[in-house]
Amino acid sequence: MSKRPCLNVEEMDSAIGHLTITSIDTRLCKIAFGDLNATLPTIQGWAKHHMLHNEIAVNQGCTHPIVEQLQEYLDGDRQTFSIDLELMGTPFQKKVWRVLMEIGYGEIKTYKDIAESIGQAKAVRAIGSANNRNPIPIIIPCHRVIGTNGSLVGYGGGLDIKHQLLQLEKAI
Repeated sequence: MSKRPCLNVEEMDSAIGHLTITSIDTRLCKIAFGDLNATLPTIQGWAKHHMLHNEIAVNQGCTHPIVEQLQEYLDGDRQTFSIDLELMGTPFQKKVWRVLMEIGYGEIKTYKDIAESIGQAKAVRAIGSANNRNPIPIIIPCHRVIGTNGSLVGYGGGLDIKHQLLQLEKAI
């Protein structure tokens, strides 16, 4: 019987505040806004919800390539990511998240645009819900989705961070 891989957790300080990065081996599975002490209970609850009864290893260096790419992005030196992802969600959520990953750097889309792109024009609220449950913000760029009227709405890290990310990308 093989041993389950560890959930690797590492905190990084950035221009938008502390981020806690979680990976399974080298596959990114979660980014949480906040420092490790604040986010660890949330990460543990998320892992339990997804039936990941893995040991949590803190600051073992496994997430270093992910942290490096995130820092390059936040410094304005990277526009795309080459990170392996471990997506955990419903089939609908994964479908939405894949569409979000197609929104280019510096582009914005509305929730309605996303709903129409998956052939479910009336699913705007469901799109919002999938965005809200995005476990990998920034990499899966839900910050690039705005309200139909052009307003910044909903972001797990707060609207200030969403605004900062869109400004970084010169999308607003």
